[in-house]
Amino acid sequence: MSQPVILCTIEPAATGDANAPLIVLGPSLGTTADLWAGVVPTLAVTHRVLSFNLPGHGFSPRATAAFTIEEIADAVVGLVDSLGVDSFHYAGISLGGAVGLALAVNHPSRLTSLAVFCSGATIGTAEAWTDRAAGVRASGTPSLIIGSASRWFAPDFLGRDPKAGSNALDALLDIDDESYALACEALAVFDQTDALSAIRTPVLCVSGELDTVTPTVQLQELAARIPGARAVEIAGVAHLPALEQPIEVGALLGEWLVGASAAAARPAEPLSADRTAASAYADGMLVRRAVLGDQHVDAATAAITPETAVFQDFITRYAWGEVWTRPGLDRRTRSFLTIAALVTGGHEGELAMHVRAALTNGLSRAEVSEAILHTAIYAGVPAANAAFTVARETFAGLDAAATEPDTDATTPDDTAIRPS
Repeated sequence: MSQPVILCTIEPAATGDANAPLIVLGPSLGTTADLWAGVVPTLAVTHRVLSFNLPGHGFSPRATAAFTIEEIADAVVGLVDSLGVDSFHYAGISLGGAVGLALAVNHPSRLTSLAVFCSGATIGTAEAWTDRAAGVRASGTPSLIIGSASRWFAPDFLGRDPKAGSNALDALLDIDDESYALACEALAVFDQTDALSAIRTPVLCVSGELDTVTPTVQLQELAARIPGARAVEIAGVAHLPALEQPIEVGALLGEWLVGASAAAARPAEPLSADRTAASAYADGMLVRRAVLGDQHVDAATAAITPETAVFQDFITRYAWGEVWTRPGLDRRTRSFLTIAALVTGGHEGELAMHVRAALTNGLSRAEVSEAILHTAIYAGVPAANAAFTVARETFAGLDAAATEPDTDATTPDDTAIRPS
């Protein structure tokens, strides 16, 4: 095998900054760089945008030999190298998402962030891909039109946007048959399952509600295997969200890039010798979700703004990624200490959240109460009295939620976006 040749287009940042951060967009099998055309203007507000075509797709030359997904990833790095760029963001759909996972595994130091759309560590079965390759070699890409339309689009999409749908299907007709078949065979042997747990790049896993190729549960399972990864579903779309809902995808990626860029920023203080900023962020996000819950962390992440992004990154990397992950104390003990510190400091706004976290970490209600009582001696009775009020209200809210499962029992502290 030899590295395949892929060609690209580059959209400069609207700011005119020749050194603006770079995001690379990877297409699905059977599509071209135009798949992302509706998203590029949103991303180009702040980033340079590189969109590439697979071998034999669009203006990329046809493949002359078999290739792997990992070799496509190597070719992407080659394109980025040609721009003199070190690190970059990446987003890819289906096969393009598989390329992103290969980048995260084989070129981790180059990736600032990764967004995987409608993809997985494996996609489909080896038998299905080899059968499709044989079918294309026998009958050409026109034989794929009906099946691709049903897989790619939500049932009402061609009626809503017939031009976009027909353009995508027309592009499929022009793809080189052998290059398409070789891409199928590359997907047949692609499997990064065993490598996912070692990924430390911030990863966003995005599914389409109506996708039957890589359903939402597959993206959720992918996110669960990657430390700190986040899973999101886009409503009303199938396998090509960037084509079906470009405005929503652009907004989602724009928000993601803000947080991911902050995570990759150089830390204010040195990290441990064997840690990187990206790995600390990923580990911290994993612990943060385990202790505080996905609902809280998703709300905090969704509320990130350019003004708060650096602080949220600081909290995730240092509080959760550096301190809460240390082996010297278990999480139960850390919850004891956190409650005592919050009571002592009078930080009642944070206390309710950490009372719930303490219960998650194995403390009983009696032990939480004992921790507060103990602080009364050393931090003062008024502080402990206020803390007991918060704890009592938190316990009552949890009891209400348990007895009324159909009622939204969130308290004001649940809905507030706390920095921790």
